[in-house]
Amino acid sequence: MEIETLKRSHLKRNIIIGVVAVLIISAIILNFTRAKYRVTESIPLVNGTINYSLADLNIVAITVDGEPSDTIPEGNYELASTSYCTYKDGSTIDGLTLNYDSNTKAFSIAPYTTKGTKCYLDFTEKASAGETILANVTVNEGIPNFANAATTDEGVWQAQDNLGTSYYFRGAVENNYLKFAGYYWRIIRINGDGSIRIIYDGTSAHANGESTNDRQIGTSTFNEDYETSYYVGYTYQIGAQRPSSQNSGTASTIKGVLDNWYQTNIANKGYDDKVVSTPGFCNNREMTSGYNWSATPSSTIYYVAYERLLANKTPILECGNNIDLYTTKIGLIIADEVSMAGGVYRTDNTSYYLYTGQNYWTMTPYYFLEDSIHSYAYVVVVISTGSFGNDHLNVNGLYGVRPVINLSSNVIITGSGTISDPYVVN
Repeated sequence: MEIETLKRSHLKRNIIIGVVAVLIISAIILNFTRAKYRVTESIPLVNGTINYSLADLNIVAITVDGEPSDTIPEGNYELASTSYCTYKDGSTIDGLTLNYDSNTKAFSIAPYTTKGTKCYLDFTEKASAGETILANVTVNEGIPNFANAATTDEGVWQAQDNLGTSYYFRGAVENNYLKFAGYYWRIIRINGDGSIRIIYDGTSAHANGESTNDRQIGTSTFNEDYETSYYVGYTYQIGAQRPSSQNSGTASTIKGVLDNWYQTNIANKGYDDKVVSTPGFCNNREMTSGYNWSATPSSTIYYVAYERLLANKTPILECGNNIDLYTTKIGLIIADEVSMAGGVYRTDNTSYYLYTGQNYWTMTPYYFLEDSIHSYAYVVVVISTGSFGNDHLNVNGLYGVRPVINLSSNVIITGSGTISDPYVVN
């Protein structure tokens, strides 16, 4: 009897000891696990994510444009060359590559091999597209001779537009290639507000002097109607020189073509936020001195482009009437931009960057021809020899459509602008 009681006592004791041991072991495992996750963090890297102990890597200081900061800045910032990391003892680590992606806020160090690394990060704002382009060119002084076709690389010049100082490319330039939304473009100018005006140049990059219809999205009439003068408008109002307010009126045929293309190829693909409308597109319908506007004049009347570009060879980028300045996201090149780029009325130029070997439209009114045979509204066109001329609005299938858009001043670009290394919008 005493032996059985003793056995039960030992069994009870062993059970208690076992339970206590299990509890102790469980507590140790739980505490170790909690401690591990309490002191471990992760950091996103360009090539993945690593886990690290808080004591292993420390960001000791952050400066933004030279000023101390407690946080990494928002927006388009990059690490300056003055950023560096040190060993635990404070000596600088040589040969490190530090990278920061402002879109994902991912920070990476390569190669990272030493515990206790301390990093000192200096952020600077990225250069805008316009600043990047201007840093790669020399801006000429003065005014070029617009009476002569620009057949060589004449570089970059400046002129005033409605928003400030604009910088335009002239001649057979080879550093104004840009790739955006899957297409190649040529930079016409940096607008006065810092936005970038570009003209469609095809699904692949084309050298100056190359003749191809890939540099336009197709052909179209400018307007189906052409027998009264108001049809030269990008939009128009029946019986009026121009619509009653900016961007109002009935859309021209070519505006419908451009709007549809933009929606399908830019907006629907997620690029709309990089294109702006504020620089505008000038459809200048003012009359040359000595002529008065009429919907159906009894004799030929001339718009200001006739005097400015044919007679005086003095192109300008300022749009004289606010209602003629369309604040839309897509339009056409204007005749003054063709002149500044190197085109001359009825003078061949197969060398400058706007030559495509094709006829294509501008959006600049030229004149309304009224004689015993014709009653036609005309706009300026670029013809296949590279010069500019004029033709009436309903020339179907003979004139190409080359979209022009304005990229936001905030976009960031990489590249050098050459045909083999075009600027690319990030």
